[in-house]
Amino acid sequence: MKRIVASLVALSLATPLAAREVTVFAAASLRTALDEVIAAYEQETADEVVVSYAGSSALARQIQQGAPADVFLSANVGWMDSLEDAGLLAEGTRTDLLGNALVLVSGTPGDPVTLGPETDLVGLLGGGKLAMALVDAVPAGIYGKAALEHLTLWDSVAPQVAQTDNVRAALALVALGAAPFGIVYATDAQAEPRVYARASFPSDSHPPVIYPVAALDGQAQEALPFVSFLKTPEAKTLFESNGFRVLGD
Repeated sequence: MKRIVASLVALSLATPLAAREVTVFAAASLRTALDEVIAAYEQETADEVVVSYAGSSALARQIQQGAPADVFLSANVGWMDSLEDAGLLAEGTRTDLLGNALVLVSGTPGDPVTLGPETDLVGLLGGGKLAMALVDAVPAGIYGKAALEHLTLWDSVAPQVAQTDNVRAALALVALGAAPFGIVYATDAQAEPRVYARASFPSDSHPPVIYPVAALDGQAQEALPFVSFLKTPEAKTLFESNGFRVLGD
């Protein structure tokens, strides 16, 4: 009997752990970089990562309504705060992971634009639209509106703003020529060869662009290996190569 038990124990130790399926809800602006990080994680582990990209506001609301996510990566702290306040985050798993910058992009090359109260942004648009993510819900739109208000440009340009569900949709409008200019993250501009960064918004013109990450309540066991991988040197290299600033603990 002892031999049988010993054999069973040895067999169980030799058997690899079952692969996890990790469901990640992530801000649309993370798509290019996070796809690379996920590929590296899946190659290193037996896990499978299923990711849903959208505006942080839409993803947070889906989680609030019971969507089965294991990990949430938001493009601003406010939407993560709303989930934490509702008791939906796994305790001790939240951390500020990445930083980003805000830029003005165009679909054609041109001289750099100096952003300030005297900037004729309406004139630059030439009757066209300024593509932005939803200015009252999606982080990139919230940051963009705050920056334009800080520079006293919002009131004049607001009638010409074309709002989209997420920042990558705003980027696409510019890339496809449907809008001459747009406001997106610096990493979005780097990821899309059909647009040109014409100006960077001053960092003090809007709240800091911070991407927090957390496991969802009840999912820590499934999510923690992936959340931990996001902080490894390998992931850091991939994020930085895509233009993100990796934040310390």
